[in-house]
Amino acid sequence: MEKFKKVVIDNFEDITVLIVLLSVFGITYLVDEKMMMLNFYYLPVLIAGYFIGKKASVLVAIFSVLAVVFFVVMNTEAYMGRRGLGYLGSGLCGWSGFLLLTSYIVGTLYEQKQKRIDELQQAYVGILEILVKYLESRDRYSKGHSERVAEHAMDIAIAMGLTRNEVENIRVAALLHDIGKVEISASLIGKAANLTQEEMMQVAQHTEKGAKILHSVGGVLKEAIPIVLEHHKHFSQMDQKNGNGSKTHSLGTRIVSVADAFDAMTSDRPYRKGMPPWQALEELKNGSGRQFDPEVVEVFGTALSHKLERV
Repeated sequence: MEKFKKVVIDNFEDITVLIVLLSVFGITYLVDEKMMMLNFYYLPVLIAGYFIGKKASVLVAIFSVLAVVFFVVMNTEAYMGRRGLGYLGSGLCGWSGFLLLTSYIVGTLYEQKQKRIDELQQAYVGILEILVKYLESRDRYSKGHSERVAEHAMDIAIAMGLTRNEVENIRVAALLHDIGKVEISASLIGKAANLTQEEMMQVAQHTEKGAKILHSVGGVLKEAIPIVLEHHKHFSQMDQKNGNGSKTHSLGTRIVSVADAFDAMTSDRPYRKGMPPWQALEELKNGSGRQFDPEVVEVFGTALSHKLERV
């Protein structure tokens, strides 16, 4: 059932277009004045162009034209009525031409809009990367940490077959997962091995502070907020709280949790040397089912092995 829901959600626009198109076919078949129904074919074309793009819109238009031509050939009298065959032919040609032109124009407008959105998204992600580099420049041991976590998280998300938007949301959240540490002094971050109880509580609160910072920005980063807030929670804690952590908890949170832990273990700190990748991966497997999501750990292990083989 969960897989079915995921397929429906991932292909919602395509399914909507198909349902509308089939509905128009059905209504056309049932009504007597079939020529009056031709304008309803603009509906699936416009929906496809607005939500999916030019290619899908043009294909729906072509399919609609071919389907109508087939219906006309099979039942010419129902379309012609009292009009002559020439009137029917000119009407169909005019309708087909405008339908195809509409599909091309709407699809083109969609692609131009999408291009501007992509450019805007790249711009704000670029600004985030600059901000993260600036924040991490205070501590040479954490320098590059967020970028590496973002890279690992993106590898996992892609390997798990997530959509482009989901992958990008997880990447942004990974970049910003430690944004709450902006209020924590560099000396405290570097000291990490010998923190007092009060200092440990201060560091632990960085997830809540980070979520508040992102919340103040507005809706543009809303997808990152739950990941930033909960990326240090153990998988078993998520399970106890939600009844089924693997289904109800944010997959992005579980992905960033694994990526963050791996980079923390493989990075040098003032009080220890970083582990080799294979040892850190073994530690993740040891914590699988308790601290980390077993499925995410398994996917990451496979993705990391392929990556190391290419190096």
